[in-house]
Amino acid sequence: MWQVYILKCADKTLYTGITTDSERRVREHNSSDLGAKYTSARRPVRLVYVADFPDRSSASKEEARIKNLSRMEKLDMIKKYDNIEK
Repeated sequence: MWQVYILKCADKTLYTGITTDSERRVREHNSSDLGAKYTSARRPVRLVYVADFPDRSSASKEEARIKNLSRMEKLDMIKKYDNIEK
């Protein structure tokens, strides 16, 4: 199972990525050199969105789609996700 995730960084920017374990990946972004270079200077990061996909290919396609969205579209997507999760 693959996951697409969005992190909100300390400077309020958004970072999108894919992984097989979102909790482990957030820990890596926050506390090790295994996190992305982008997030290492913007710690701490917080997981604000995650979606499951059956394979890497479909997760990568969704990641690319999300990365092409505007910031406002991403924030709207996060808001809808947050309302569903509660």
